[in-house]
Amino acid sequence: MCPHEPGCPSAEAQDREAARTVAAHPEQGWSLLCNGVVLFEDTGELLPNGAIIAPHRPTDMAITAA
Repeated sequence: MCPHEPGCPSAEAQDREAARTVAAHPEQGWSLLCNGVVLFEDTGELLPNGAIIAPHRPTDMAITAA
């Protein structure tokens, strides 16, 4: 259970990435969140139940004329 007040979002919640980081390993490209989610630097996720969330960072940048 999450000891934080207010509690962190669950691993099943849409805002699961808002949970607090409990272990960060930037040299390896991942962090463990309080809700058990492993968040990768490419925005991919591994949920506690083994489900995988594909990377979802924005990759298309709008090109504007100067």
